[in-house]
Amino acid sequence: MVRQLFENHGLTNPRRPLKPPRLIRPGKPALVTMSVLPTFFTLGNLLCGFAAIFLASRPLEVELPLGWTPLAFSAAMIFLGMAFDGLDGRIARLTRSTSDLGAQLDSMADMVTFGVAPAFLAVELIGVRTPFVSAKNDLFFDRFAMVVASIYVACAALRLARFNIESAQAPETHHRAHFKGLPSPGAAGTVASMALLHQHFLAGDDDPMQWPVRLAAIGMVLVMLLAAFAMVSRFHYVHVLNRYLRGRAPFSTLWKTVVAVLILFIYPQGSLAAGFVLYALSAPAQWAWQRFGFEPRPTAPGGPWHSGFNG
Repeated sequence: MVRQLFENHGLTNPRRPLKPPRLIRPGKPALVTMSVLPTFFTLGNLLCGFAAIFLASRPLEVELPLGWTPLAFSAAMIFLGMAFDGLDGRIARLTRSTSDLGAQLDSMADMVTFGVAPAFLAVELIGVRTPFVSAKNDLFFDRFAMVVASIYVACAALRLARFNIESAQAPETHHRAHFKGLPSPGAAGTVASMALLHQHFLAGDDDPMQWPVRLAAIGMVLVMLLAAFAMVSRFHYVHVLNRYLRGRAPFSTLWKTVVAVLILFIYPQGSLAAGFVLYALSAPAQWAWQRFGFEPRPTAPGGPWHSGFNG
């Protein structure tokens, strides 16, 4: 009875000894945990980007396996980073271990592998010397290539930041059918595939000034500028894996996929370059096709082919 009276009035029971107050450390952060397996794949993506930058900075005279140049291996590291990037998200969803920290780490890895590494690879492949700061080597083409590479890096950062905000506001199923803007792995694959094609032409002849090599170098800069603007555009690019390779599909889709893979093995350098460039051009071409009245616009504003700057 006495205990209840004291407790009702917020008083301390005199029969019970006082407990010392708990000391709470102000500002102590909560313990942050991460899933181990998806994090390994994300870090693998990041290290592939670092390896691509490192290899692109090596002299071309370095002897490497398969007779490849350091620039060719640099482009291969970007493609390997794409594989790691595709696996970490799927493993995180399968193990139900997605987290905000993992998403931020994934964006930082993508910025290195798909933002900085392709631009550095293109600059090294073209042979840009020291524009803007050198009196002897300040050529117009070097200036143009350096500005385009800087635009690419900036657009990749803006693309990833916008994707993080839209992913937090929209449900996960919103990005399964299409992407708003060219995804950064697609842009990086476009630049890396052009680099592989350039090195293939360079290895095919002893004359480094042959016209395919010069054309591929100039095309590298133009394609990189196209990929940069496509990343920050509002064009809707179809999610190829989810639309054509996930779940059940018609029989025609199966045999077309098999034919495309076999063609890739016949001429891998040209097939990769053509495939990525066509993917980068697919959404603007579809928008122009609809804009000029060749095809009626879809009625649903969220459809995978609803493209345009105002969409």
